[in-house]
Amino acid sequence: MRPSSCLLAVGCIAPCAGPRLKRRGVAILGSTGSVGTAALRVLARHPDRFRVTGLTAFSNAPLLAEQAAQFKPAIVGLVSNGVTQHEEWRGGPECLVQAARAPDADIVLNAIVGAAGLDATLAAVGLGKRVALANKESLVMAGDLVAEACRQGGGEIIPVDSEHSAILQCVGTRPHTEVRRVVLTASGGPFRSWALDRLERATVSDALQHPTWRMGRKITIDSATLANKALEVIEAHFLFGFSYDQIEVVVHPQSVVHSFVEFVDGSVVAQLGIPNMELPVLYALTHPERIEDTGVPSFDPVDSSPLTFERVRSDDFPALRLGIEAGRRGGAAPAVFNAANEQAVALFLEGRVTFGDIPRAIATSLDALGDLGGASREALISADMRTRAYVRELYR
Repeated sequence: MRPSSCLLAVGCIAPCAGPRLKRRGVAILGSTGSVGTAALRVLARHPDRFRVTGLTAFSNAPLLAEQAAQFKPAIVGLVSNGVTQHEEWRGGPECLVQAARAPDADIVLNAIVGAAGLDATLAAVGLGKRVALANKESLVMAGDLVAEACRQGGGEIIPVDSEHSAILQCVGTRPHTEVRRVVLTASGGPFRSWALDRLERATVSDALQHPTWRMGRKITIDSATLANKALEVIEAHFLFGFSYDQIEVVVHPQSVVHSFVEFVDGSVVAQLGIPNMELPVLYALTHPERIEDTGVPSFDPVDSSPLTFERVRSDDFPALRLGIEAGRRGGAAPAVFNAANEQAVALFLEGRVTFGDIPRAIATSLDALGDLGGASREALISADMRTRAYVRELYR
């Protein structure tokens, strides 16, 4: 089934337009993480086009202070405690929405990890802003609500995830009736070749050794379980309006081909590039324009060869299947999937559950809570909170 309001259909992905000459203000939510720091490297190379209006972080106050000193934003926010050292900083979760709502922020780059990013996305698109979205959980939890906020407020979503950026670039302005299917690539993570019995004993240190990308701890674990790819399938469904039957996943260990789009005539278009988040970040900031940038090395097809592809081992990595099933169920099921995964990953990182417990916690949560209603923000937040409590109780 298609979402009731796919983001492309309601104009939340920006149509092609002329070049934007105005120097645009950018607020970065999650500026101390891997995507946030990549974005700041991009912005530092283009001071004639962009200025930083807001920076927020969860807890890394020292790095946030360095960033604030360099970029001098009007708003600096720290979600966790610790603002007392910097009286001018905003504190608490509300600083995310404050930075997103600021009148001088034309673009909000949402690089927050997890469900905490939802309200900032809704606030920004509701005010007609562009959201460069790395926080896929906003769409997984509440894709229809985000689409409605876009329609009401005139905002737009441009994806930052490399796979969705690739789809946007491959499809371009072609009507979606011309698309037969899209194929998202997955690196396979550090456990691509591990046997199932060995997977059960995987340690946190093992799971954090991603072979191609350098990311935060939570998303690196998600890549190891393939839960991240499940989130991306749901995100693609809402962003582009493709049915789940049109979205496939293949393993591509080199992480050079970011997505394929197959059209109805059998032609296949792929987007390639070295695995560096600065590329999709820059495209999300400038779309539909492309600007000169030399910050990332050019792609060398010879040095990148060979490019290989494999089927997903779905039985050994059940989080992918569970997430897609949750997406098909709709309602609060995607929010339950996301919350169960977030809580189980947190427990794994604390050493309180095994790697194999992560998909088991997701499956049990979906069985118990997957049929909760999800028609409103309040219902989805309630489902999220109930699921987290349920998983904590499971492994108390």
